[in-house]
Amino acid sequence: MDKVLIIDDNTSIISALSLLLSLHDIQTLAAITPQAGLQLLRENPDISLVIQDMNFTADTTSGEEGRALFFALREIQPDIPVILLTAWTQLEMAVELVKAGAADYVGKPWDDNKLIATIKNLLELYDLQQQQRQSQSRAQQAREQLQQQFELQGIVYRSQGVQTLLEMATQVAHSDVPVLITGPNGAGKEKIADIVQANSSVKDGPYIKVNVGALPEELMEAELFGAEAGAYTGAGNKVRQGRFEAADGGTLFLDEIGELSASGQVKLLRVLQTGEFQRLGSSQTRKVRVRVISATNSNLQEMIADGSFRQDLFYRLNVIELKLPALCDRPEDILPLARGFLAKTGKQLSAPAQQCLMRYRWPGNVRELQNVMQRAAVLTQGEIVEETTLALPEDSPLKAPEHSFEPSRDLLEQTLANCNGVIAQAARELGLSRQALYRRLDKYGIPY
Repeated sequence: MDKVLIIDDNTSIISALSLLLSLHDIQTLAAITPQAGLQLLRENPDISLVIQDMNFTADTTSGEEGRALFFALREIQPDIPVILLTAWTQLEMAVELVKAGAADYVGKPWDDNKLIATIKNLLELYDLQQQQRQSQSRAQQAREQLQQQFELQGIVYRSQGVQTLLEMATQVAHSDVPVLITGPNGAGKEKIADIVQANSSVKDGPYIKVNVGALPEELMEAELFGAEAGAYTGAGNKVRQGRFEAADGGTLFLDEIGELSASGQVKLLRVLQTGEFQRLGSSQTRKVRVRVISATNSNLQEMIADGSFRQDLFYRLNVIELKLPALCDRPEDILPLARGFLAKTGKQLSAPAQQCLMRYRWPGNVRELQNVMQRAAVLTQGEIVEETTLALPEDSPLKAPEHSFEPSRDLLEQTLANCNGVIAQAARELGLSRQALYRRLDKYGIPY
């Protein structure tokens, strides 16, 4: 049951409000002095809303007592919604306090239906905010716990999608089963492979990386499996050790695995099944013990359907699949990543620049963001990177519509810091009204 605190020196008003709220299954606590009300709030952290008068001393109409009480309430519970009970003589003070974060003001005498509607809306919003804060706190604790338990290779993220991915990656890392990492170009698949390797049972063994897509088709098999002297044109008279031999006792990361040739797929399947292979131009069977991590931005199921990728190899590679979402599907990660790329330069992003980063759809994903930040750092002479320096396409078809912009917690906190906590200035920087900014600060539990 929701609990509301009523602070008013008029016991008749307390009785009327208590009766009205009880008819709607809302529990009330009451105090006739500000001091008593503050003490009740300290003793009852489950209070979800406060209704307070503006004057408590006879013949006092300035509203200063109510103003002092409001700020004292916010010191105890910064995010608790407060409704001001006011006469028309204190209207100016009530409007000032609403600008400072009060939820609403209600004139005396009030309309029961309107007041109850306001109270229910505020209680519902407060409950949602509390749930969001608890969820954010749990997510933060989960991130910290994961960082303490595993080597995460300095990965920067805030999104739950990446958190879930990392939990699975670290869980399967210690086994020796093949792992397939899927996701768009530039999303960070190699970083996920690094994390799997760093937490594996062969983390102290060799770690060999091969970009299959960058290998000429005629050299692909020789590069992976080795070649005897003279096995192919241009091979020379030296034996060539392949990447599988080099990775024996460790990990082999095969990026862009979808580019592997048909004959290479046959040999890779055999290695995965038996650990055995033959160098190009040799009949001698060699045996290795290698943990294979592969990655692709291709749709291997479609390639299987058109006959360009072996289905049996897919099932061998896809024992564990780690799907890395595109950056536009995890916008919570954009600003932490951007600030991470700027960290060594000592530069910071202006609020408009942060908004610009959040609006853009990042078709090139994390790699594109890194390039943009590196360029902006070089071109920025001062300490603040401005929106114009980012030079992101204004008319890109991938750009999100303006109305979809919603400032993240990171952006709110950074803007407040840049504005030294001045709400009016921060609101202007973000393109919000002060009340809209207050609502968002309350939503995320950000003190102000």
